[in-house]
Amino acid sequence: MGSIRRYMQFVKPYKWQIIWTIIIGLVKFGIPLLLPYLIKYVVDDVIGNGHLSTAEKTNRLAWAMGIMFFIFVIVRPPVEYYRQYYAQWTGSKILFDIRNRLFNHVQRLSFKYYSNNRVGEIISRIINDVEQTKDFVMTGMMNLWLDLATIVFTAAIMFTLNVKLTFVSILMIPFYAFSVKYFFGRLRGLTRKRSQALAEVQSYLHERVSGMPVIKSFAIEDHEQGRFSKQNQNYLDKALDQTKWNAKSFGVVNTITDISPLLVIGYSGYLVIQGSLTVGTMVAFIAYIDRLYNPLRRMVNSSTSLTQAFASMDRVFEFMDVKYDIEDTSDAIEAKNIKGDIKFENVSFAYNEDEPPVLKNVSLDVKRGETIALVGMSGGGKSSLVSLLPRFYDVSHGRILLDGIDIRNYKVRSLRDKIGMVLQDNILFSESVRANILMGKPDSTDEEVYHAAAAANARDFIENLPEGYETKVGERGVKLSGGQKQRVAIARVFLKNPPILVLDEATSALDLESEHLIQEALEELAKDRTTFIVAHRLSTITHADRIVLIEHGEIAEIGSHEELMKKQGGYYRLFQVQQLEH
Repeated sequence: MGSIRRYMQFVKPYKWQIIWTIIIGLVKFGIPLLLPYLIKYVVDDVIGNGHLSTAEKTNRLAWAMGIMFFIFVIVRPPVEYYRQYYAQWTGSKILFDIRNRLFNHVQRLSFKYYSNNRVGEIISRIINDVEQTKDFVMTGMMNLWLDLATIVFTAAIMFTLNVKLTFVSILMIPFYAFSVKYFFGRLRGLTRKRSQALAEVQSYLHERVSGMPVIKSFAIEDHEQGRFSKQNQNYLDKALDQTKWNAKSFGVVNTITDISPLLVIGYSGYLVIQGSLTVGTMVAFIAYIDRLYNPLRRMVNSSTSLTQAFASMDRVFEFMDVKYDIEDTSDAIEAKNIKGDIKFENVSFAYNEDEPPVLKNVSLDVKRGETIALVGMSGGGKSSLVSLLPRFYDVSHGRILLDGIDIRNYKVRSLRDKIGMVLQDNILFSESVRANILMGKPDSTDEEVYHAAAAANARDFIENLPEGYETKVGERGVKLSGGQKQRVAIARVFLKNPPILVLDEATSALDLESEHLIQEALEELAKDRTTFIVAHRLSTITHADRIVLIEHGEIAEIGSHEELMKKQGGYYRLFQVQQLEH
């Protein structure tokens, strides 16, 4: 019930649209209830009326049919149209609001969450599960009430025709109610398991489609087909479990609803033989019993849809309840007029509480405009250290000060706005080159975009692309070379113009020509900014003001290139090894 109560928060803004839709629906569902009455009137009061002449009978029939044609041909179509339109409009608007809320939630989740959860499953919850909850609005809040109203109206009309026959008609309803409660109680759990299995299939598929070059390069298509079949089989098993129980419930419930017409036909036939019931009333009753139990059968179908909707609601709100690792404090301040003085004070950090720390008691004082290079063996903690600056993760112990203020006291988004990052594998979106550069500062002018591209040594190659700045780069920028992607990423940061710069292995995977162009752009970018460079190739960071050697999560050495070479310690040995390799 908690999920339903929470879902109603999204429904509440549209309560008048829902009420209006139900009112229109009552008219829509009420109109067909006239047909059995028409049958009774034609059989008893027109055809079976011996006091009327043939002409009078024909005249009465023509009037009755004329009125009915007007109702069904002129009145009903617009009622049907507006009922469907408002119902779908309301359901779609509610889903729009939920997905907007979830996307906002997705953007606030920390890197830790994404490192522990698969993208495909997150997408499944936002797309599939949210879509399934629409049935709660369409079925639970609209159709279910209309079906109940139809049952009440139908029963009321039947009572006016014959009380005893009406009681016979509704005799099976208590058995119907008990069977629905019994069978559909378990269905919610089975449906939720099916949804989870589907999310796992989607997640697996998302990863494999993204990694198709790996599958093809290793020629492991058959192996991957087998693994996908296992995931698919798991979903099939869960789907069949749910289907079996669903089929049982339909079998029992529909049998109960089929018994009632038989009882009514038998008893009404007996009453006609006895002379206490007219043929027209009997025919009308048989028609009404169909109107009475059709909504009940629809309600069984609705129960299946609602069960799926409730299970999906549970999954949506379970995802919505994921706690944020990185949040603003109540008194957080905007990061304004940042100079770029940064101080790490006894910083320790572990990705998870039960894992050993990747950084241990790191202290480092960086002055405004200084360039700091972080070097060391892979896995030493260099990238972890710079990921703490924009609060992708928070320190486990110690603190980081920016202009003398703990970075946890700044509003997260304003803090990140002051930091520009160029990574080894920069992600580009499958839009135009212009749109990707504009990520740095979305409200920039064309002139600012062109200037940023020129500063990043990217203008020439962009203008030679088939559609220039409007060229689509493909998913993750697959249509561009590694060097071209990096230069677009650097142009983004030039456009952003932040006071602090983080370059994490920005040139390590490039050819010499690209590296030269990018190195030039990076040196231009780093002017008058506090800059952190995480580098594997030591020859690219000899110009740094200070070089910090990090080993096993601790600072082993610190100094300029000349100072560390004279010291002939760890940095000297690393440099010598790389020079020999070169």
